[in-house]
Amino acid sequence: MEAKLIERLEAAVARLESLSAGGISDRGLPDGVDEVSSDPSVLAFDDLMAQYAARVSAAAEKIGGQVLDVTKLVLEAFSVQKKLLIEIKQTQKPDMAGLVEFLKPLNEVILKVNAMMEGRRSDFFNHLKSAGDSLSALAWIAYTGKDCGMSMPIAHVEESWQMAEFYNNKVLVEYRNKDQIHVEWAKALKELYLLGLRDYVKSHYPLGPVWSASGKKASSAPPKAPPPGAPAPPPPPPASLFSSEPSQPSSSNPKQGMSAVFQEISSGNVSAGLKKVTADMKTKNRTDRTGVVSASGKETRSSSPSFSKAGPPKLELQMGRKWAVENQIGRKNLVIDDCDAKQSVYIYGCKDSVLQIQGKVNNITIDKCTKMGVVFKDVVAACEVVNCNGVEVQCQGSAPTISVDNTSGCQLYLSKDSLGTSITSAKSSEINVLVPTGPDGDWGEHSLPQQYIHVFKDGQFETTPVSHSGA
Repeated sequence: MEAKLIERLEAAVARLESLSAGGISDRGLPDGVDEVSSDPSVLAFDDLMAQYAARVSAAAEKIGGQVLDVTKLVLEAFSVQKKLLIEIKQTQKPDMAGLVEFLKPLNEVILKVNAMMEGRRSDFFNHLKSAGDSLSALAWIAYTGKDCGMSMPIAHVEESWQMAEFYNNKVLVEYRNKDQIHVEWAKALKELYLLGLRDYVKSHYPLGPVWSASGKKASSAPPKAPPPGAPAPPPPPPASLFSSEPSQPSSSNPKQGMSAVFQEISSGNVSAGLKKVTADMKTKNRTDRTGVVSASGKETRSSSPSFSKAGPPKLELQMGRKWAVENQIGRKNLVIDDCDAKQSVYIYGCKDSVLQIQGKVNNITIDKCTKMGVVFKDVVAACEVVNCNGVEVQCQGSAPTISVDNTSGCQLYLSKDSLGTSITSAKSSEINVLVPTGPDGDWGEHSLPQQYIHVFKDGQFETTPVSHSGA
């Protein structure tokens, strides 16, 4: 009896010693970090960093300056995502407020990159925008289901890179004949997302991150109450990348413009609020109106402040058929994502802005815009550029026709699927068309002629473009 008791005690002591050696942390909790770190998905993320992130870092080291600084922040964001992936395997799925708090370290790094783009425009602005816009791809980790308002993780990575690719292509075009190190950096950044992150998500998290069913609960930081007598807190900052309130699509905005007019007519209360015009208010009965305009009247009218002819900024779907994008100034993140092939897009009076059209539409018209960038996928009919100055248009899918009329300065980026596009130009100058020339993403630039020679021959005029050759 005593021998059996001694054997049981010795077995219990041996078990406690093994647990204290490797199975219990200093806090008294099971220590599974080493086990999670050896998970295939975590090891694959390390391979991603070693293969793709290292190439971006090597090119940035040669460039230095702000390019190196923003590249370090990109790599820091990837490192933070790896830590979050490890924590997800040990944490229960949180609510929306808890998810925002959980992803706060990643959001802080993204805000650092955004701060670098503020203030005076840098010589490496395109580098900074390309790197900053690309970081939104890391938000795939916030996908919690089809009702969360996000695309599926793989599609989210691809769509986020499309926004950054607009500026990444500018780097390729600007430095392809000047400095190949910048070209190498731009190509490496693209491969980091499209060959690295996209394939990683496709292999390990195609349906989003998998939270632990029996892990610890994610904590959400409660708001701190101000002390008695303290002044009111300042207004909240702009919404971050991981906001707990889902953003409303542009199509859910209140009806404006003609939609509101038709709604007022249908309500039957059209004349409410109108002021009755009496006899003394009519023009023919007024004595203060003459046919002569005095000089003082001109001066008074010109010196007094007046409203701008441009109306308020607008991004809305009108009558369910036409997207109106008007008077947008300095907006680099305009997106139309809820569109179909029966709808058209009309862009008017915009300046220094970038619009993404994520889907097939019937027609796109860009009218009276300056320094405007438009990125679209597919067009059924045509893309028209009219009365513009310094615009850039990128077709990522197919477009039967692109017309440029009365425009000074137009850059057209065509994809492999749109090389058969018919381009028509009239009364325009400085039109350059960039087409892909190789598997490495290089661009070949072709300028369209703007001068022609007309020769009367054999009873008719023959027209040929002017070709210039240097001595």
